[in-house]
Amino acid sequence: MTTSRVPLLSSEEAKRAAAEVELFELKANFSIYRVLLRQPLVAKRLSDLTDVLVGASHIDARLRELLIMRLGWANRGVYEWSQHWKIALLHDGIEKSDLLAIRDWEVHDHWSPRDRAAFRATDETLEHGVLSKETWSEVAQHFPTHEERIELVTIISCWKMLSDIMKTLEVPLDEGVEPWLPDGLEPPGPQL
Repeated sequence: MTTSRVPLLSSEEAKRAAAEVELFELKANFSIYRVLLRQPLVAKRLSDLTDVLVGASHIDARLRELLIMRLGWANRGVYEWSQHWKIALLHDGIEKSDLLAIRDWEVHDHWSPRDRAAFRATDETLEHGVLSKETWSEVAQHFPTHEERIELVTIISCWKMLSDIMKTLEVPLDEGVEPWLPDGLEPPGPQL
């Protein structure tokens, strides 16, 4: 992916648009915002939502990033997988082996029951758009508060939505980011 269906704003245009809606200027450097800032209020509201889920969450950063990586892999979201690879390794201290294992999480036995419940919820959301009673029961067992359950479902739904937006708009990876790191494998299934 090198070109976007909606052209990226220049860095300066993106910074001006970000300032108009009080979006943190650093975000204007990322391809996703250089596209979304063509509709500044959408960019701002999506940014606000992700900021809450990142900064004020009851779900720890490690699990959140693993969920984003699982979504990226299972949804063929090149942007999430490739961009969040570095975030997960550098900022959240996740081991490379865990990031690779998330691709086929069910066959790895080192995940906690809480992790497994969250991964199952992610896969079920991608497949059906809703959690079954059985999966919800498992989630409720490992995410005991209403706040945690709401955040889990919102993290999954938010980054799925972002993945769909980025795939549809064909938002390119940021400069210097290679797709499907580190081994070049891509998820199974058709690529649109």
